[in-house]
Amino acid sequence: MATTLARPRWRIDVTQLIVWTIGGILLALIVIGSISTLAAGRYTREQWLDFIIFGLAQGGIYALIALGYTMVYGVLRLINFAHGEVFMSGAFTTYFLADALARRGVLNSYPLLSLVALLLFSALISTMVALAVERVAYRPLRRAPRLVPLITAIGASFFLQYTFRGLYGSGVKVYPPVPLLDGTVFGIQRSLIVVFVCALIMLGLLYMLIQFTKTGRAIRAVSEDLETAALMGVDVDRTIATTFAVGAAMAGVAGVLYALVFRQVQFYMGFVPGIKAFTAAVLGGIGNLPGAALGGLFLGVFESIGPSLFLDGLGIRAAHQMKDVIAFTMLVLILIFRPTGILGERLATKRA
Repeated sequence: MATTLARPRWRIDVTQLIVWTIGGILLALIVIGSISTLAAGRYTREQWLDFIIFGLAQGGIYALIALGYTMVYGVLRLINFAHGEVFMSGAFTTYFLADALARRGVLNSYPLLSLVALLLFSALISTMVALAVERVAYRPLRRAPRLVPLITAIGASFFLQYTFRGLYGSGVKVYPPVPLLDGTVFGIQRSLIVVFVCALIMLGLLYMLIQFTKTGRAIRAVSEDLETAALMGVDVDRTIATTFAVGAAMAGVAGVLYALVFRQVQFYMGFVPGIKAFTAAVLGGIGNLPGAALGGLFLGVFESIGPSLFLDGLGIRAAHQMKDVIAFTMLVLILIFRPTGILGERLATKRA
C-alpha cells in the first residue's frame, strides 16, 4: 500500500518579504548611523540633553494634536485629515489677538493673563471650526461607506487651507515675543518648560474628562459600540460633536504652543504637524488615548535626536534639515513591524 507523506507547504509572500527587507534595511541604517555617531563622540552630554528637552516640548505639541485624531477615530472610525487645519485655524486667528495685545503693551504688562487669553481664544476658534466641519461635512455621511467621509476629510482640509489663505493672506505672520518666556531656568529655555508643562496639564485634564465625567462615559460608550450606546439613551450626535470639540480645543492649545516655540504661522502650517501627529497616533495605537500621548512624546524626542544620532553618523549633509524624513520613516517602520502601534488598538481587539 502506497503511503502518502504529508509535506509542509511553505507559502512565501513576495510582497511581504520585500516590505520586511525594506524595513530591515532602514533599521540597519539607523543602528549603523547611531553607532558611528556615538563612537565618534561628536556631541557632548549637554547637547544630547538639549535635544531631549526640545523633543519633549515638541512631542507634547504632537501629543495634543494626535489626541484629536485618535478621539475621532475612536467614535467614527474616521481619519480626520482636516484636523491639521483645525490646529492651524486657532493659531493663525490668535496671531491677530496676540499682535493687538502686544501693540497695546498688555502682553508685556500682564504676560500670564495674556497667555491664558491666547490659549482660550485659540481653543475657541478651533472648536468652532471643527464643529462646523463635523456638522456640514461629516454628519450627513454618517452611514456612507468609509471611503466617502475619508475623501470628504481631504476635501475639507484643502477647503480650510485656502479659506484661511483668502481671509488672512498667504504671507507668514510672526508671533510677538513674550518677555515672560525669555531666558533660561537651570539652562533650559523657559518657553520649552512652559510648552511642556501646558501640554502635560492639558493631557491630564483630558484624562480626567474622559475617565471621571458623564461626558467622558458617553464618549467611551459611543467608541465601544455606537448603536448600543444609542439604545441605552446616549445622544450619539451630541457625543460625536463633543468629541470633535474636545479634540479641536486640544489642537487649538497646541497651535499657540507651537507658535510660542517656532514664532511663525501661515495658512499651510497645519499640514506637516498634522501628518506628524497622525504618525504619533499610529505609533501609540490609533484609538487609544494614552497611546496617542505616548506616541507624540516618543516621536518628538526621536525627531529631535534623530538627525544628530543616526543621520549625522551616516555622513548625510545638512542632517538637521531632514528631520521630517525621520517622522515619515518612523511611520513606515510602524506600519511594517507593528501596525497596531505601541499600545495596540484596544477597541478593535474588543470588537473582534
